[in-house]
Amino acid sequence: MSQATVEELMEEMYALLEKAVKLPLSGGRTVLDSEEIKAILDEMRDQLPEETRQARAIVADRTQILTDAKKEAESILRDAKERADKLVSQNEITKQAQAKATEMLAQTQARLKEMKRASNDYLDDLLKRTEDSITASLNELRKTRQSIRASLRAGGPKP
Repeated sequence: MSQATVEELMEEMYALLEKAVKLPLSGGRTVLDSEEIKAILDEMRDQLPEETRQARAIVADRTQILTDAKKEAESILRDAKERADKLVSQNEITKQAQAKATEMLAQTQARLKEMKRASNDYLDDLLKRTEDSITASLNELRKTRQSIRASLRAGGPKP
């Protein structure tokens, strides 16, 4: 099997369940190839750490976005301060520079706040989708495992 996603592996498992041979006079019980099921479950187990790694990468990206935004804001503030310091010697120009610096500071702070909010929203959405995917995969895995156990307890084929 190639690098299939957990969702693709779950679909493959469903297909196996659909193709399973139904035992006559058994109340709808089926015979499953336990080796195929085990292989799919093993591959699913191998894929879950990859999805966890992707979630960590998303968190790292968020941290980098925030760090870059902070550096950009600091650079803009430094530039504004340097400009203001150069204009201090002239009274009218000084007033204009202070107003402009204040405006730039407010704009920078607003931009930084918006960038933080946007990156947090983006990260939250990505983490939510990853969490939902992992949760759904885990729930399906548990259901399949319970189904196999129930089949074994009810006298189904032994692995």
